[in-house]
Amino acid sequence: MTQTMRLPEKWFRRGLWLLALLFAGFLIGLGGALVGDLPKIESRRQLADFTDRALVRRLEGQMAQARTQQKEAQEALAQAQLGQQAATAELRAARQGLESWLAARQATQRQDQDPEVLGRTRRLDPLQQALREAEATVQRRRQELLDAQQREAGLRRDLEQHEEAAGKALAAEQRHLELRVFLYRLALTLPLLGVAGWLLWRHRQGRWWPFVWGFALFAAFTFFVELVPYLPSYGVYVRYAVGVLLTVIIGRQAIVSLERYLQRQRQAEAQPDSQRRKALPYDAALARLSQSLCPGCERAANLKDDSGDFCPHCGIGLFDRCGACRTRKSAFAHYCLHCGVVAPVPQASGTGLT
Repeated sequence: MTQTMRLPEKWFRRGLWLLALLFAGFLIGLGGALVGDLPKIESRRQLADFTDRALVRRLEGQMAQARTQQKEAQEALAQAQLGQQAATAELRAARQGLESWLAARQATQRQDQDPEVLGRTRRLDPLQQALREAEATVQRRRQELLDAQQREAGLRRDLEQHEEAAGKALAAEQRHLELRVFLYRLALTLPLLGVAGWLLWRHRQGRWWPFVWGFALFAAFTFFVELVPYLPSYGVYVRYAVGVLLTVIIGRQAIVSLERYLQRQRQAEAQPDSQRRKALPYDAALARLSQSLCPGCERAANLKDDSGDFCPHCGIGLFDRCGACRTRKSAFAHYCLHCGVVAPVPQASGTGLT
């Protein structure tokens, strides 16, 4: 199509496209800032808003008390273990002394009935009793330490369960917040997309087309780029559902548009040749010819074949003869390339080679 334009017109159109891009860029920046600030209209809640602060303080106080008890039990256990070690060492030393004395003593009477031996043996009884008491103390201290540890573990478990419940409540609130903010963004961007579609449908070739196309680019970018990252993520269901919905809408529109296009083409091909050529825009016809396409039905046409002057698919005249010099020329050209005479207006009977 640019091949049919005047050189200044080409540069003007390029400048206007640049203007459309600049207009879209400024709108995109403004829209991005607005879309990004939309969450500020909602107050975000914290984890502390979903916790029972009195319960948390009570559990934390009991945990601190349990840790203190653990520390005291550990210190008492260490002291008891030292006492057990001392009693064990004292009993071991007494036994070794008795065994050494028995080995060195020369006695003819039975040792188990010797009063001195019996006396030395009885001296071990208090040491053994002290060792048993030390072992019992160690066991008791260990039990106290274990009780304190289990109590702290139970309190910590209760606190974690409470925090987990609060975290689930916070996550649910955040999902609801994301959905509300997404709906705000959708309510802002969807009408823009509708307005852009209406403007393209009615005014894309109008006088103010750079602003129309700039606004359309802005609306498309805002909807398909700015909005998509904020789609709520409930697993992948929402994204796939939105994808299916958009695919159905776009696919249906494409099918309907194709059927309408084919219907228009059938109606146009049923009209007389001259009427069809008069209805075709000059620039569009030349653009299609430059692509070796029939301007009437947009099917491939062999324009280099000098023996054919009509489209074999729809029958529209592609070439005729200049009325002045009889040179073969394009039926859509306004002037003859050979002599420059104005081409006559097509008549209802159609034109071809004579």
